[in-house]
This record gives sequence, structure tokens and C-alpha cells, in this order.
Amino acid sequence: MLFDYTTVTPDSIAVDVEETITRAEALVAQVVDPDNPLTVESVLRPLDDVADLMARAFGRTGFMGYVHPDPDTRAAGKEAEAKLETWQVELTFREDLYRAVKAFAETPRAAELDGEWRRFLDFLLRDFRKAGHELPAASRERLRELANRLVQLGVEFERNIAEHRDHLEVTIDDLDGLPEGYVDTLEPGDRPGTFRVTMAYPHVVPFLENARRRDLREALSRKFNSRAVAENRPILEEAVAIRREIAEIFGQPSWAHHQLDERMAKTPEAVEDFYRRLRPPLTEAARREIAKMAALLEADTGDSELQVYDWRYYDTQIRKSEFGVDPAQVAAYFPLEAVIDGMLEITGEVFGLDYQQVDAPVWHPDVTTYRVYDRDTGEEIAHFHMDLFPREGKFSHAAAFPLVPGRRLADGSYQRPMAAIVANFTKPTAKRPSLLQHSEVETLFHEFGHILHQVLTRAELVRFSGTNTERDFVEAPSQIMEHWVWKADVLRRFARHHQTGEPIPEELVDQLVAARRLNIAVATLRQMVFGTLDLRLHDATPDKDLDRILVEATEVGLLPLQEGTFFPASFGHLLGGYDAGYYGYLWSEVYGDDMFSRFEEEGYLDPRVGREYREKILERGGTRDGIELLRDFLGREPNHRAFLANLGIGTD
Repeated sequence: MLFDYTTVTPDSIAVDVEETITRAEALVAQVVDPDNPLTVESVLRPLDDVADLMARAFGRTGFMGYVHPDPDTRAAGKEAEAKLETWQVELTFREDLYRAVKAFAETPRAAELDGEWRRFLDFLLRDFRKAGHELPAASRERLRELANRLVQLGVEFERNIAEHRDHLEVTIDDLDGLPEGYVDTLEPGDRPGTFRVTMAYPHVVPFLENARRRDLREALSRKFNSRAVAENRPILEEAVAIRREIAEIFGQPSWAHHQLDERMAKTPEAVEDFYRRLRPPLTEAARREIAKMAALLEADTGDSELQVYDWRYYDTQIRKSEFGVDPAQVAAYFPLEAVIDGMLEITGEVFGLDYQQVDAPVWHPDVTTYRVYDRDTGEEIAHFHMDLFPREGKFSHAAAFPLVPGRRLADGSYQRPMAAIVANFTKPTAKRPSLLQHSEVETLFHEFGHILHQVLTRAELVRFSGTNTERDFVEAPSQIMEHWVWKADVLRRFARHHQTGEPIPEELVDQLVAARRLNIAVATLRQMVFGTLDLRLHDATPDKDLDRILVEATEVGLLPLQEGTFFPASFGHLLGGYDAGYYGYLWSEVYGDDMFSRFEEEGYLDPRVGREYREKILERGGTRDGIELLRDFLGREPNHRAFLANLGIGTD
């Protein structure tokens, strides 16, 4: 039975959290009981039950802090998230639990473990080491204080971004260059005859891509990159200092070293080397790309220095003039409902799935719900929700949230997982459907890759269910999904004009695909800017100067920092689990591209390859290290060839 989100209130959230923690405490009490016989069933399974309780409670309570339309309920959701995370942090610091798990680990029964149970025990022991159980008591207590503070800071940071309010007030003349229908998405401004361009992505991105008035692009960019600065800059400064102190307690050179030892990269030096090898060829190509855009800027304005608020606009102009690709024209062929239908049809065919839209008691009328079936057996596998339009106070980016983890229950049955994709695409109006730019189609497929990873899991334990993999591998199953939206015959299956129903012209598809690498070096270096900023914030350099770090990281992208802005204040990844890990997007792209090379070679809609990918990557979740999953699926060692070829910088 699906959870009834229509019944959620601030009071129900508070009660749910307290009841969950009470039940979890009872399970832990069984584990630490001195008379516990120290078996898998009496030590490890209750701890997996605890993880399940916490994960499902987040799906009912903490998740509401990201999506619920009522501000009081969102606030209660955020408080619930903090309470649940704090309780879980506290759990790893419990001396009695550490002793119980360690005692079990020393038994003959533990020595005989293999597979997921062995991995689970090893990960638990690692958790306890990271909680300082091998350190003096005073150090462990300080770690506990710092870890709890980081939880609170993370919740506050995200809440400040979501609740930030600002807009650019414009007239109809100010919208010169914007696509037809854009004005219909805007609310009236404070003055008669004006409109509000908000900080929502469906407002900001099209404006920066199309608005002819450079001063207004500059003004909007300034507002967008200054969100929540007053509230979040001190939070970021405190979080960076806390992480540095934690690393010092463990004798690590930096927070990056502390974090990466359990990821694929293993060391920040490996990431630096990855960036070091990519940066020169990308920089050379990006200089050429910027020079071309700067020439257009100079012809328009007399100014030859391209700014961060210029590149999207001139990228769009080149797409139109040289490739015949007008993003607004292309969007006419991507009404959201048709894109969703096409995505479900393609993934169903390739991965052996069927989907059924169902009525469900959800948190907002915009939300749709689907049931997932295995095509071969007819077995019901999972559910997922789609919440795709912006609204006040909602999570402002795009993400996939696990709500119920898949896992094997004690009676042998399998708990069906549930997840939610949350995004901010243009909402349909009375005059027009929701029309996606091709980049938004790519985003939808990307996030649906996370959904598939979460709902197709067959992991036995919550710890390894779905996207519970290494942070620098977790993006690979979503990066691979982006490739399908660049395949001409795939696009022709679902891209149809929202008015005429005509399929997208072959010529337009060819032009769209031909323009794929346009300014790709600039775009990739911008990813490297974010990753470099993250690494610099968490490296071994003492006395962090955030402004200097921001300037130096921005220099990687070759476009000057917009004076007076501080985008890290709204860079949610820094407090949202990607700290010392944002490099993982580009790192994972290497593996996503490499995995897709099998589809390229054997048929990118080939169900045989798709079923093998589902079985060897998606279903296994984190049950094995990412590198082992890759070797199993690829039948060889992974490499960079496909990644470099897609960037157009050679295969050396």
C-alpha cells in the first residue's frame, strides 16, 4: 500500500519521527543486550532493520521538507530530516553498539560470512573507525559534537536556498529575444505592465540564453549567483572549518583525504591528476570557443571580454546561425508528456520493463505516480513519483530521492522500492503545454537513470540498495542515460510537434546532434570549476580564504568571476553530500561513457545488452565495488577512450 501523503501535517511528521526513533532504539537494545547470542540474525539483521526504518521515515517526513507546498510542513520536514540524521550519527558513536559489533566480528560465525553480509560487517566496522572508536574518548566526543553540527548546517543550508526569494522585474520590451510563450510563465511584477523573472531554472536559463539586453542578463546572473549569501556564507565557512578539524583528529592531511579513502578515486591526488590531464586540451579548445563568442559580443557591443552572463547567449546564437538549432524551435518538438512516454517506452524496451500510471495519494496535484513491472514475468517491482514543476519553497534543482529502499525481508519476500524524481521544468499553461529544451530532456533522462538505479535494485540489504554506491560511481548510471537523447532514431520515436503532431524533421535532428560538441570545452571546464572549488575548500591548505578560492577556481573556466557574486552560497552540493566529491560527476562520466560504448558497439536499443546492464549494474547497487561492477559488465578494464572521444580531444 502506498503511503498517503495527503495526511501529512507538521504534527504527523513529529509523531512519525518519534515513533520511528523509539522502534529503532528497541532494535538497537536487542543488539547491545549482554545476553545477545552474537549471530547474523541478532546483530546484523536488526541493524539493517534500523537502516530501513530510517530510510522509510525520511520518505514520509524529511522528504516533505523538499517538496510539500505548505511552508509549515516543509519546516517540519526539515526538522525531521535533522532529527533522523542526528540520531543515525549518534548511533555510530555508541560504545555499547561498537562493542557488540566488534564482539560478533571476532566470532567464527563472522569469519564464515561472505557476500553482502560480509561487506555489511566490514562497512559497519569502518563506520565505527570513522566515529573515532579507536581514538581517545575526548577525541571521540569532539567528533560527535562536530558530526551533529554538520547535520544541522546541511539542513539549514538547503532550506535557505529553497526559501530564498528574489526576482528581476521586466517589461514586455525587456523580453526581446525570448521565445514565444515565455511571458506566459511569468507572474505580474510590482509595477503595472511588468513581469517577474524568478530564480527558478525555467525562468533563468531561457533568459540567459535568449535575452538580447546584456544589462538584464547581467542583472539576472548577479541575482542568481548571489542567492542566500548572507545566510549561507557563514554556514559554509563553519562547515569547512569543522571538516578540517575532523580530518586533523584522524591525522589526515585534509577533509578530501578523509573522504576519498572510501571512494573509487581513493586520494585527492588521483582527482588532481585526472583534472591535470584533462585541463590542457580542454583549455586550448575553450580558448578557441570563447574567442569565437567574444567576436560576436564585440560586434554587438564593442566589448570583447566575454562574461559569465554572455556565454549561454552567444552559444545559442551560434547554434541558430551555424547549425540551424533554435532551442525554442527544438522545444516545440519536446512536449513533456510525449518525452516521458518516449523515455518509458525506450527504457521499457531496453531494460525489460513495463510502466503503469496509477492514482496515488500524493503531496501535490502536479505529482504523477507509476508502477513498474518486470516485462518477462509480470512481477510488480516498484513505484516512483514524478514532481516536475517549480513552486514556491520547493527544492530548486533536479534530483532523485529514494523513499523506500529495496531489500530482502526476513520472511524471504522482497520489499518493493519507491523513489521520486523532483525537477523544475516549465509548467504548462492554458495556452501551451510544458515544452522542454533539449538540455532539459537530457536532465530528465539523467535523473531517471537514478530512479532506475533505485527501483531496480535487488540488493539484500539497505546499506547497498539502489544508489548506495561509492559517491564517485553513483552518477555513472545516470550519465549513461544521457546518451540516448543524442541518438537520431531514438529522438524520432517520441519528438513530435506539440501543435501539429509531426515528428521532428530529420534535418533538425541531424543539426541538433551535429551541434552536440559546440562549446563543449567551455561547458566541461565549468564543471571543473565547481569540482576545483570543492577540492580547494577541502584540501590541506590552512586558513581558507573563500574569496581567493572562488577566484582561483573560476580561473579554470576562463570566464571572469562576476564581481560581487558568491555562487558557493547556493551550491547545494557542498552541504548535500558531495563535499570533496563534486569531481564525481566528471569522474563518473568516464564510466558512463565507457559503459555506453557497449551499447554503441552491440546496439544501443539492444534488449540483450540492456538486460545485462540492468542485472550487472542497476540491480546490484553497492553490493560490490564500482570498479568490479564495471569489469563484469564491460568484460575488461574500464578506460577513458569513449569519454575523451565524446569531448573531442583525442584518445591519448
